[in-house]
Amino acid sequence: MRVSITEIKEMKQKREKIPMLTAYDYVTAKVVDEVGVPLILVGDSLGMVMLGYESTIPVTMEEMLHHTKAVVRGAKKALIVGDMPFMTYHTSISDALHNAARFIQEGGAQAVKLEGGEVVAEKVRRLVDCGIPVMGHIGLTPQSIYQLGGYKVQGKTSEMAKKLLKDAQILEEAGAFAVVLECVPAALSKLITEKAGIPTIGIGAGPDCDGQVQVISDILGLYTEFVPKHAKQYAKLAEGIKAAVTDYVTEVKSVSFPTMKQSYTMDESLLDNL
Repeated sequence: MRVSITEIKEMKQKREKIPMLTAYDYVTAKVVDEVGVPLILVGDSLGMVMLGYESTIPVTMEEMLHHTKAVVRGAKKALIVGDMPFMTYHTSISDALHNAARFIQEGGAQAVKLEGGEVVAEKVRRLVDCGIPVMGHIGLTPQSIYQLGGYKVQGKTSEMAKKLLKDAQILEEAGAFAVVLECVPAALSKLITEKAGIPTIGIGAGPDCDGQVQVISDILGLYTEFVPKHAKQYAKLAEGIKAAVTDYVTEVKSVSFPTMKQSYTMDESLLDNL
């Protein structure tokens, strides 16, 4: 049985911290699932760490569905959240319903994530009314970086802090089962978490959120072009991969790989008449 949104909400009530990670492919999802991570986000961050885009904005529904399907095949227990890409839910409630339904029906996800607070509240409400679980996302919303003026901490002024608190409350009232707080000052995140009846999932939002989410490529040291302040590298796999590939190239060129150990044998007398 997969983890349900009810279990995620109960974790907040039990004061049990909620670890969440991104995954974009079958193998990674399988490993993350096997160690017991209850929430996996197929983030539109795949645009940068998997597809080489400069931001999340070019990511399409087809790309998101392609990766979501792979993650769903790999993870059997975690609740899979599909990240709705830029402009797939902004124009109308009809578009939001259609594209969210594709994540559930075609992608196999069990929930979707939308960026924004009050501005998307009615869409969240309609999705939830139609049986689609929704995770909110406020603070730094990467799909709005041009409007925000870049990747900046949000909520540092009294006015912005008040807006974020209101957004979190509105998303809860609309039926979201959880809300991501990205790049929000720790003190504000703590206040929102205390006032919210649904779990808060922080990324660059301090230690007092109900849960934490990180991009898998960041914590494994795979994406080395930029390491966010909020990320901790638990491994440096890029260095290990480079070393392994270097060894492979050296051995191929020196004919020390493959050896007979990596080769198949046959009755060589059969070759005599060829």
